[in-house]
Amino acid sequence: MAPAGRRRGAGAAPSAARRTPLRDTLRRAWRDKAQLLFDPHYTPLVAAFLCLAEAAVSWWVIQRVAYTEIDWKAYMDEVEGVLNGTTDYTQLKGDTGPLVYPAGFVYIFTAFYYLTDHGSNVRLAQYMFAVLYLVTLLLVFRIYCETKKVPPYVFFFMCCASYRIHSIFILRLFNDPVAMVILFFAINLFLEDRWSLGCFFFSLAVSVKMNILLFAPGLLFLLLTRFGLVRTIPKLSICAVLQVVLGLPFLLENPSGYLVRSFDLGRQFLFEWTVNWRFLPEDLFLDRRFHLVLLTMHLAVLLLFALYRWNRSGEGILSILKDPVSRKTQPQPLTANTVFFLDSLTGIIFVLFTSNFIGVCFSRSLHYQFYVWYFHTLPYLLWCSPVKELAHLLKVLILGLIELCWNTFPSTGSSSAALHVCHAIILLQLWYGSPSVPEPDVSPSDQRTPEGQKKTK
Repeated sequence: MAPAGRRRGAGAAPSAARRTPLRDTLRRAWRDKAQLLFDPHYTPLVAAFLCLAEAAVSWWVIQRVAYTEIDWKAYMDEVEGVLNGTTDYTQLKGDTGPLVYPAGFVYIFTAFYYLTDHGSNVRLAQYMFAVLYLVTLLLVFRIYCETKKVPPYVFFFMCCASYRIHSIFILRLFNDPVAMVILFFAINLFLEDRWSLGCFFFSLAVSVKMNILLFAPGLLFLLLTRFGLVRTIPKLSICAVLQVVLGLPFLLENPSGYLVRSFDLGRQFLFEWTVNWRFLPEDLFLDRRFHLVLLTMHLAVLLLFALYRWNRSGEGILSILKDPVSRKTQPQPLTANTVFFLDSLTGIIFVLFTSNFIGVCFSRSLHYQFYVWYFHTLPYLLWCSPVKELAHLLKVLILGLIELCWNTFPSTGSSSAALHVCHAIILLQLWYGSPSVPEPDVSPSDQRTPEGQKKTK
């Protein structure tokens, strides 16, 4: 009988060896089907399914929905002007107007220019932007896997339910998605504590479109928190040097023309395209005093969040200028959800996403392609604070109403007002509902031993 027992034991070993983390995850998901949609720990599984679904949806959209020309030809004309030898930014223009983006845009879209046969192969460009969309989703899902705050069912609304986002990426071919995918890559680097490389890619994203600067106040706060003032300067130098290197051919030709065109903070937007201020009279929308009021409110709200939400230390905000080793409480490495600085518990993602969202709330104008500036951050902004069961439905309704506002073309006074109401609700929730700290995962062995309990603490 002993040999038979050995044979049974020998037969069980290969079965155990075949068990993999993926199989265990699938078995656990099938056993706890209800939790699959609500437990953030299942985000990787849901993300894999949604990315596959989005690949199919993107292919179907490219095949069945007509492409609409808006800016792609203008982008190609602007790039072609540079390739023909023009480095004076004031002389570069396309069908829709002058070139108003920094030099990184020129280099990246030069690659698109050659890959798409001088911009004539629009179908190939659509497939390239579909790949860009999938890469964006992968980077965004990696962030959400780190935060473990958003229930997986919300991602169905973030992916398959947004007509406007699919349109921006693969039916319009705007440059905004290019800047955002680089930005999300930089954020992933920040989460890995690779701040120098992250600053490099952050600056590269700014060089494609300067809306990325809306994340800059949050990034500056995080750098000061992590390194102090003296050690933050080299990180900021990386950002500045990259801008100079990329813009050097144009700076040598006409420095003022390049700076004014590519970083024009006073650029006037057309009232006919605004999504967020349609209920205002056009003369007020164009009034510089109104712009100054918005800028003042933007800076004031940023300051309030920096003082009372991003940092809650007893020493005050200026203490982040000190070298970390000289502070009263030694800060731990920054993570997705928690920044242990003095007595504060704030997340990298919370700081960056709220910094950008505040800028969106007080923008002088939002055009339809600007939706991608904050669309993928909305699930986190809505679910980063503790959620009651009833609030889940209310937050889904806010997501749906925001999507409806952005899909209303042309925008109306009602759609613009509704968008501001949704933004105000989210902003108030971010102020009054502090981000919660997720409980650490504790293995059964840790729960049984005092050492495990100490490690958990």
